[in-house]
Amino acid sequence: MASKETVIVTGASQGIGAAIVRLFLEHDYQVVATSRNVTKARFGSSADLALVDGDIGKEETAEKVAKTALSKFGSIDHVVNNAGIFSVKPFTDYTVEEFRSFVSTNLEGFIFITQLAVKQILAQGKAGSVTTITTSLVDNPIAGLAASIPMITKGGLEAVTRSLASEYAKSNIRFNAVAPGVVDTPLHEKTPKDFMKTLSPMGIISDAEDIAKAVLYLTEARHVTGEVLHVDGGAHTGRW
Repeated sequence: MASKETVIVTGASQGIGAAIVRLFLEHDYQVVATSRNVTKARFGSSADLALVDGDIGKEETAEKVAKTALSKFGSIDHVVNNAGIFSVKPFTDYTVEEFRSFVSTNLEGFIFITQLAVKQILAQGKAGSVTTITTSLVDNPIAGLAASIPMITKGGLEAVTRSLASEYAKSNIRFNAVAPGVVDTPLHEKTPKDFMKTLSPMGIISDAEDIAKAVLYLTEARHVTGEVLHVDGGAHTGRW
């Protein structure tokens, strides 16, 4: 029997991240889950789950996560870069501090853990994958949802996903992204549901589980790389 594969999930304590952790455990993966307070999340005890608290925008957190994966499970096979921060306001109202926090969590949070994972996957000599959560707003901005500064980072994640898919194709390390539309998560607990429905051509609000299933698909889709899978009710296609 083949040994289980190990997946690292960032931003794992709630919402989409927590749904991803639970779905991968259900599908017999070993999971290293990390976020600032992931040990306080309500995950059941499992021999296949390791929890690491820390800010993923810091190199030391990424190093701790990678070391935990290797010491507890013996490999790193997949990464899900879910950690991200987002806010909506006019372009001229964003502060330098806010911009730097987007860069830290959304970009450095991707770079540090992904670099460590790629080195380890290469050393293992087996196939692996990296799946990153972006947003359909990268392709289809909405005037009533002003998010220009976070989109610098989310657009950058889609660009680096395509670049890395090409760079590591011959090493059989796949890089893909999932671009959600509006998702019912704690991030939107105060957002009116009727307004949220207007942000999708289908008039739907996705569940965190919908996004988790897309991530699982890309993790297991052996011939898919450089892909951005939109789970947004068609929002990325344009006006509605």
